Amino acid sequence: MSNSAISIRYAKALRNIAVEKQQLEQYADELAKVVAVLQSEDVLRLLLDSPTFPLEKKTAIMGDVAELLKLSDGMKSFLGLLSEKGRVGYLPQIEVNYRKFADELSGLVRARLSSACELSSERTEAIKQELEKQTGKQVVLSVDIDESLIGGLQAEMVGKLFDGSVKTQLKRITDTLAKG
Repeated sequence: MSNSAISIRYAKALRNIAVEKQQLEQYADELAKVVAVLQSEDVLRLLLDSPTFPLEKKTAIMGDVAELLKLSDGMKSFLGLLSEKGRVGYLPQIEVNYRKFADELSGLVRARLSSACELSSERTEAIKQELEKQTGKQVVLSVDIDESLIGGLQAEMVGKLFDGSVKTQLKRITDTLAKG
C-alpha cells in the first residue's frame, strides 16, 4: 500500500472518530502538536522510526509524549495504534490529510497568499472576502512575503495556483521572445 493511501486511511479513520466524539478541531490541534514535536526533535523521530528499537519502548515513549502534551484519550489511543502498527512515520502526512478532511466537513478552505511586499490588513481582508465570494466557503488565509515575486501576488487554494506576479509575467515575456 502506498504512503499516500496509508496516511489517507488513518486520517479518515481519525476524522470519523472525531466526528463521533464531536472533537474535530481539537483532534486537528492535537495532531499538529504531535507532528511539531516530532519534526523538532530529531532523536525522538529517529528512535520511533528505528526498526531495531523495541516496540514496547516506542509505545511507552509515545504515551509519555501524549501525557506531556496533555492530549485527549482518543488521540492517545490513536497514537498508541500508530506505534503498534509501526506507522508513526506517517504522522505528518496523516495530519495534512486529516486537516483537509476536517476542513471539508467544516466548510473551510485554506489559502496561501504570497506577496512581494507586506499587505495592509484592509487589502488582505478584501482579498479574503473575494476568495470567500468565489468559493462560497469560509477562507482561512495565510499571508507570506516573497520578495522574489518582484511585485504582484500569488494565491494558492484547493491545489490551484493563481499567479499574478511580476516575476512570472517577466518569465513569460522572456519565453515568448526566446521562441521568436
